[in-house]
Amino acid sequence: MCGIVGYMGNHDAMPVIMSGLKMLEYRGYDSAGICTIDAGAVEIRRSSGKLINLEQLIKDKPLSGTIGIGHTRWATHGKPTVANAHPHKGGGVVIVHNGIIENYLTLKDELITKGHEFTSETDSEVVSHLIDEHLKTSESLEEAVQQALKHLKGAYALCILSQKDDKTLIAAKLGSPMVIGIKGDEYFVASDMPAIISHTREIVVMEDGEMAIFRNGGVKFCTTDGSEITKASRFVDWSPLKAEKNGYPNFMLKEINEQPQAVRNVIAGRLLEEIGDVYLEGMNADDSKLNTFERICLVACGTSWHAALVGKYLIEEQCRIPVDVEIASEFRYRDPLVSAKTLVIPVSQSGETADTLAALREARGKDAYIVSICNVVDSSIARESDGVIYTHAGLEIGVASTKAFVTQLVALYLLTIRLGRANGTIDLAKGQQMIVALGELPELVKKTLELDPQIEEIACEYLTSCDAIYLGRGISYPIALEGALKLKEISYIHADGYPAGEMKHGPIALIDRDMPVFVLAPNDRHLVKVRSNMEEVITRGGKVIALCSEGDSETGRRANFTLTVPWAGELLNPVLYSVALQLLAYNFAILKGKNVDQPRNLAKSVTVE
Repeated sequence: MCGIVGYMGNHDAMPVIMSGLKMLEYRGYDSAGICTIDAGAVEIRRSSGKLINLEQLIKDKPLSGTIGIGHTRWATHGKPTVANAHPHKGGGVVIVHNGIIENYLTLKDELITKGHEFTSETDSEVVSHLIDEHLKTSESLEEAVQQALKHLKGAYALCILSQKDDKTLIAAKLGSPMVIGIKGDEYFVASDMPAIISHTREIVVMEDGEMAIFRNGGVKFCTTDGSEITKASRFVDWSPLKAEKNGYPNFMLKEINEQPQAVRNVIAGRLLEEIGDVYLEGMNADDSKLNTFERICLVACGTSWHAALVGKYLIEEQCRIPVDVEIASEFRYRDPLVSAKTLVIPVSQSGETADTLAALREARGKDAYIVSICNVVDSSIARESDGVIYTHAGLEIGVASTKAFVTQLVALYLLTIRLGRANGTIDLAKGQQMIVALGELPELVKKTLELDPQIEEIACEYLTSCDAIYLGRGISYPIALEGALKLKEISYIHADGYPAGEMKHGPIALIDRDMPVFVLAPNDRHLVKVRSNMEEVITRGGKVIALCSEGDSETGRRANFTLTVPWAGELLNPVLYSVALQLLAYNFAILKGKNVDQPRNLAKSVTVE
C-alpha cells in the first residue's frame, strides 16, 4: 500500500528520493519522510499529511548525502501523525516498510524488556529495533537483517540503513512488491516502477524471500537465509511521460479520456475475425485442455470484483460453463471447492492485491489451473499464474480505477469468445459477430465521453444529495454496483447499487423526493421490467435519472433526467455505461471540491490485508 524509495549512487539522494515519492504518492498520502546518511550522520525528516508538507520541511532543513530512503504512508497501524510516519529509527538502524507485521505486538513486548524504547504506534518500528538488537551479536548489517527477518510474520518490502555501516543499503521483500533499478553504479529501490523509470529502465523484479545488498558501487542478491543468487535485469519500455497529466487537471480525467485508446490496446493483435476467434497469449492451451474445466472461479476485490460479476454473465450465458465469483478476502479464509478441473481467474489491476494473491495461492494448492487478468507486467499475480491475459491499459495513477476496469471488461469478453469457440457454444458466425462489435467499441466509448456536459448538468442538479441509489438488471447490475462505488470513493456521497427487481424487497423504503435514483435502462431483454421498477420509484416521489439507449424515446418519458448512451450490444453495453457513470462520479466530486486522484482513506494498490 505505502510507497517506498531507496537510492545509492554518486548524486545527492534527496532529490532522487523526493521525485520517486511524488510518483508514488497515489499509494499513500497520510504522511511522508526521508532519511539520508552523510559521513556517518543520520538525518531524518518526517511530516504528516501530503508530500508537499515534507517538501517544505526539507526546504527549511535541507538533507545531504548520496545514500537514502523515503516513504509515503497509507495508515494501517497508528494514526497519520509525524510520530507514526516513516522512516523509523531503532538504535542506529533506520527502515522504511510497506506491508504488515502480524506479530509486532509480541516482538515489541520482547524488545521493551531488553531496553528498547518505542516512539510510534506502528507495527513497522519493531523492525528497526529488532535489527538493531541483532546487530549486537552479528558480524555485519547483512547478517543482522537476515536474523531479524526470521522472526517476522506477515508481509514486508523493506529498505534498511545503519549508522554502523553507512556505506550499505539493504532491501528485502516478502509479500509486498519491490523493484530495483540499475544505472551504472547507481541503484534505485521502489515499491512500484513509476518511482524509478525516469532514472533508468533497467529493472530487476524482486521475488519473495529475496534481499539486495548495495555496497561499494555494486549489488549482491541473496535469499533471506543468506544463499547468494543471480538476478537478471530487463528493459522496461515505459516512457516517464506516461505518468504525467498531459494538460488534464488531474489523472482521473486523463485516464477516463484515455479509454478509447485503452480499449484499442487490449484488443490489438487479438481479433481473428476470419475464424471468429481471438488470440490470447494467456490461454494458449489447446481446446482439449480448455474443455477439461468443469467450472470457473473468478476471484477479485473491489472494482475488479464488479468486473468479475460481469464476466460471470458473459461466460455462463455464452459458454454454458458454471461460474462462481468470489471476493478474494473471503475465498482465502475458507476451504473452497477447487480442483484440477477448475479454472481460477484472479482479476487485479496491479497484480499485487494481497487478498487476490493469497486466493491464487490457495487455488494453486488445490491444483487449479490459473489464468489471471492483470494490467501490470511481471507483477506477483502474473508471475504465479499458468497464463496471463494482460489488459494493456497502461499506467493508471488515479486511485479510483477507470480505464483498468473497462479493459478488464473487454478482457473478459475476449476470454468468453475464446472459451465459447473452444467448447462449441459460440459458432463461427456468432464469433465473427462478437468480434465486429468489439472492433466498433473504441469509437462508441469516444461518443460516450462526449456526454460529459449533460452529465455535469445532472451532477449540478443533485449536488446537495446525501444519498443515491443505482439500479440495474442482468449484466447491468454489476455496473450499478460499480457506479455506486465510484460515487462513494471520490465524492463521499453514500450510494448503493441494487438489482432493480430488489427495490420492493427493502430499498424502496429509502425513496423520497431528495433521493436521486440512477437507473441503467439499456434497450435489452430486461427493459420492460426496468421500466416497471422505475415506475415504483416515480410513484413514491423519487427522482429518476434514466440512462437509456439511442432510439429509446419511451423509457425516459417520465424520468427527471434522461441520458442517452450509445448502443454497443447487450454484452458490451456495460463498457459504455461504466464510462458514463465514471463521468457522473467525477463531476459530483469536482463540483464538491474533492481531490479525485487522492480520495481520503484510499490507496491505489491494496497490498496489505
